Amino acid sequence: MTARPARDDAVLVQQVDGGWRLPGIANLHSHAFQRAMAGLAERQTHPEDSFWTWRETMYRMAARFDPDTLHAVASQLYVEMLEAGYTTVCEFHYLHHAPDGRAYDDPAAMSRALVQAARDTGIRLLLLPVLYMTGGFDGRPLGERQKRFGHGVDTYLRLLDALRAEEEDGMLRIGCALHSLRAVPADAMRAVLAALPADARIHIHVAEQVGEVQDCLAMRDLRPVEWLLQNAAVDTRWTLVHATHLNDREVAGIARSGATVAICPTTEANLGDGLFRLRDFLDAGGAWGIGSDSHISVSPVEELRWLEYGQRLLRQRRNIAVSAATPSVGEALLHGALASASNATGFAVEDDAIVLNAGSPLLAGAGAADVADRWIFSGNRPAVREVRVGGRRVVADGMHVARDLVLPRYREAVGRLLQGA
Repeated sequence: MTARPARDDAVLVQQVDGGWRLPGIANLHSHAFQRAMAGLAERQTHPEDSFWTWRETMYRMAARFDPDTLHAVASQLYVEMLEAGYTTVCEFHYLHHAPDGRAYDDPAAMSRALVQAARDTGIRLLLLPVLYMTGGFDGRPLGERQKRFGHGVDTYLRLLDALRAEEEDGMLRIGCALHSLRAVPADAMRAVLAALPADARIHIHVAEQVGEVQDCLAMRDLRPVEWLLQNAAVDTRWTLVHATHLNDREVAGIARSGATVAICPTTEANLGDGLFRLRDFLDAGGAWGIGSDSHISVSPVEELRWLEYGQRLLRQRRNIAVSAATPSVGEALLHGALASASNATGFAVEDDAIVLNAGSPLLAGAGAADVADRWIFSGNRPAVREVRVGGRRVVADGMHVARDLVLPRYREAVGRLLQGA
């Protein structure tokens, strides 16, 4: 499927009875299980805490999940996403096996837990089972705590085949996630890409940390994005997650390829990763979207706001993410996120909509020209009144229709996960 990009002059905000209608927002990067550990990695464990030390907390939490707890946590997460205005989620899923690395009787059990959570809550799901094979660019084997993530090429392709049989037009698609260049050897990457359907969506973590760039240079004599662009037919089907540390050639190369960059500002800030080169990428004509990644926040407002604020702090001036046709930062951000949604997710999302409550204090006296800016930049008070996905109303009066069923199961699951933590 080829996207029909949202034009800067397209109608973005429409007045409806008692509210303001905006397009639904695609969440391009999610690790659902990590919602259960939000706020649990905020104590110093090392004088130079970073992504690499945070990962230790993540491994400990990941080891406690089974299909039932994953379903409960993902269901609550997807309820929160819908209530916040996300209508599609790209689930970058690597908790495949039991904690000791053995496959479940149904090798797709953990994937099916996510599929069921999406069905129960009514969110569109691009499920991206992850290929994760090695522990570094040097080809070292996976560590003990990574074994539940691992697949060989053949078993991975069988998993994709099994899951594709469950695809539902308009609500569930199965794509491919390559965890990262450090976790997928070059020959394995080529074999998987050759076996994929022509329209498969492909997502990959790339250039998130400086250490990753340095290791890639040492082992492959190229930076990660440089290597990827030279060794894969990167095009509009691809989404490069983070792409934080880029040089000028990489910025231009991604933009030329048509690939989308999934930027996750709250997680990238939480992990201390760095800031994406947004203005340079926009000037190059690049496509981008947002994701909530580790779910330290589940709010498109906060992702979009901090995408802009990070650039303001970096450049020490205001109103960065605009175009000549769209001087409103809020509208430019929403247009950008909408323009990439179909290519990154594989869904046509024209029927997805959110309705903001015109009675919210954030929108007092608002007109169509300032609704987007006021929603994104005037605070954190919830303003989403209604959400429809594919015409089905899943949020009414600010609350998900299944909230009261999902929340007790989530509380019970998190209680089990944190026992003995």
